[in-house]
Amino acid sequence: MEETKNKNVKKIILGAVAVVVIAGLAVCFVFAYNNVKLDSNQSNTITTNISDSIDTSSKTTSSSSVTETSNSKILNITKGGTYDLSGEYEEIVVNTSEEVILNLNGVEITNSSGPAINIEEAKKVNIVLSGENKITSNTTEDLDGAIYSKADLVISGTGSVEVKSNYDGIVSKDTLVIKSGTYNITTDDDGIRGKDSVEISDGTFTINAGGDGIKASNDEDTSLGYVTITGGTYNITAKSDGVQGITKVTISGGTFNITGAEGIEATCVKIDNGTINISATDDGINGSKKSNIGTPTVEINGGNITIKMGQGDTDAIDVNGNIYINGGTINITANSAFDYDGTAEKKGGTIIVNGSELNTITNQMMGGGMKGGMQMNGEQMNPNSGMQMNGGKRGR
Repeated sequence: MEETKNKNVKKIILGAVAVVVIAGLAVCFVFAYNNVKLDSNQSNTITTNISDSIDTSSKTTSSSSVTETSNSKILNITKGGTYDLSGEYEEIVVNTSEEVILNLNGVEITNSSGPAINIEEAKKVNIVLSGENKITSNTTEDLDGAIYSKADLVISGTGSVEVKSNYDGIVSKDTLVIKSGTYNITTDDDGIRGKDSVEISDGTFTINAGGDGIKASNDEDTSLGYVTITGGTYNITAKSDGVQGITKVTISGGTFNITGAEGIEATCVKIDNGTINISATDDGINGSKKSNIGTPTVEINGGNITIKMGQGDTDAIDVNGNIYINGGTINITANSAFDYDGTAEKKGGTIIVNGSELNTITNQMMGGGMKGGMQMNGEQMNPNSGMQMNGGKRGR
């Protein structure tokens, strides 16, 4: 496959391909969070539309920045600039030291042997969604995303994208920023993963993941491996965690419906605002020692949080360290509402456990918060009696 690709790469323009080069015009695009601008010499706008039938013999040379592999629909981009893409492809490959904008407007990309969008190298890539787009990938463990980027990746737009993958959905090996758009993601492993960080400010997300829903995975640098969410709507069903950060998960807005083994997990979890509904079979919110950033902590300063736990050895809020509740409303239905190794402080907010409001936080492990009280020797125990029980399962 690679030998054929290397031998038969031809410069592309199909009959309906329009190439517009706007000379001398400085294109300035500000990427989210990082204020990065395109250089003035990256002002090419290239419009491509590849249909079902491709006649490579009729292609003409129009730009050195776009080539198509003969007898296929693999588009290779080797120069920075703006690319307007529509139609069907087998793969979009970006390999340049410059910055690239991909405007996706009604594309359908299906790759049976690797990523559908493969960003091998770039200074930065911005994907802008317009219309309805579909991306399907049967990828490998090494290139494990249907959208796979070795560069910082920013996604925005008013359109939608449906992503299906046998590994991960959207992956950046650096920083992944999502500003807007509608996402329907179905994967055998993680739905959205940025190695260094995931930063989401808005968007509508439906994620069905065989692993984690949203994840930042850098465990080598304590300043990275974080997830920051400031808005958006999220319906996440995950076999493992709904949202996971190695170091931190910070949520300051958005509406979340999470179903999974665990709802939110990181070394430090901080919730300032938002509406969060969690149904979990292990831990609802888990502050676990996943990094050396410091003592595991769960801090809740605002928002409306509802946690419903399954039966058995489960905890609504489980921390290897400390719990700080300073505001917000937390409504818990669980056998064990709180399980912590350090200290727990309630300075504000409202805590309701199985219908009863609590004024203090105590370790309840398998009984402190059981609905209707835990029965021992035929007698009920008051779940709000303040009884402390130590030991049992801790945050993992």
